[in-house]
Amino acid sequence: MNMKTFGIAIFLVAILMLVAVLASLVPIDAWFVRTVDLVREPMAYAAAILLVIALFVKASVRWATVLSLGLVIVINVWRIWPYSALADTQLPLADAAPRADGQCFTALAANVKVKNTQYAMLADQLRRYDPDVLFLMETDAKWIEELEPVISRYSHVQRHPQPEAFGLVFATRLPVLKSNVIENTHRDTPTLYATLQPEGSQPVEFIGLHPKPPLPGWDTEERDENIVNAGVQTPDRLPDAFVMGDFNDVPWSSTTEKFRETGDWRDPRIGRGTYPTFPSDYKIVGWPLDQLMLTGDLDLVSFEVLPDNGSDHRAMLAHLCASS
Repeated sequence: MNMKTFGIAIFLVAILMLVAVLASLVPIDAWFVRTVDLVREPMAYAAAILLVIALFVKASVRWATVLSLGLVIVINVWRIWPYSALADTQLPLADAAPRADGQCFTALAANVKVKNTQYAMLADQLRRYDPDVLFLMETDAKWIEELEPVISRYSHVQRHPQPEAFGLVFATRLPVLKSNVIENTHRDTPTLYATLQPEGSQPVEFIGLHPKPPLPGWDTEERDENIVNAGVQTPDRLPDAFVMGDFNDVPWSSTTEKFRETGDWRDPRIGRGTYPTFPSDYKIVGWPLDQLMLTGDLDLVSFEVLPDNGSDHRAMLAHLCASS
């Protein structure tokens, strides 16, 4: 391939990337458009590499290529910017020291990947971190059977296996006032709602969420409805709540922004970084599909993305404190 042909090839790639990015700003739910939201960060990296290469390729379309790639980078960075360490934080981290025993607790959410057979890796991780609240996604009957020695240690366990990718397990040692699995939008994409009673504190609602991803044949109308409904249709409408789970969506998408703004949710990633969770093998160029958000007077002491546990997602762990 000569330099002229190579330059034209880069130009065509740049145009395709620009068209995709511009289309992603339009409020439509086509799966191939919404997928762009998921890859904004790696796309910006790829565009930056191509832009540097284009500067040294002598072709008539050199500057058109540079301009197109520059716009791709600018638009993607603009969308991701709140989730950089240079932006202002939305949710300050609190101090757990002044709290009474029982007011603070840990919560862990993990997508196990239904076809994954690394049962022991996840079980070891759960034993190591020993969360007070546990939410597992993509759990079929086999996964529940393999993890039973771990989850049976909890005082409250809700098992909701499904043969495909939308089963769940909810387990906690906190007192549970109410716990329900609700089909917000579709029978095979359940949402978990639980009302917890930390000792010496106001009740707290927990939402465990795992809607469908944008894939061929799966446009995002149901996913978007599921995400937004989850935050505004809580059974008890309590002021203090937290949500965790695999949203199959990134926090800078218009859907998750609407979820956050409608329910006055606070995102600890804002002003700290993207904290990618998927794919687990490529954390540096991955994206944050698994979310953690709080509302009301609930405080966040710390949060982290955990090491690889054999799944294609990394688990998220949070240390929370309820208000008196």
